[in-house]
Amino acid sequence: MQQHPPGKYAWTVKVGEKGQFVIPKEARDLFDIQPGDTLILFGDVERGIAIPPKAALEAIHRQIYEQKEN
Repeated sequence: MQQHPPGKYAWTVKVGEKGQFVIPKEARDLFDIQPGDTLILFGDVERGIAIPPKAALEAIHRQIYEQKEN
């Protein structure tokens, strides 16, 4: 296994013809990604693509709805 700073990881994946890729098992285990989970994908032209952990999705969801109520 390749050395990395604590808490920092990197994986490579191949994109298929339909634009799909498989999240490596180690990443799924680390971030508790289960079949049927909904993930959020952020894109920034300059910085790239990010898939935050599920807990971040819940926090973003709360933040959006709290702003609507205020």
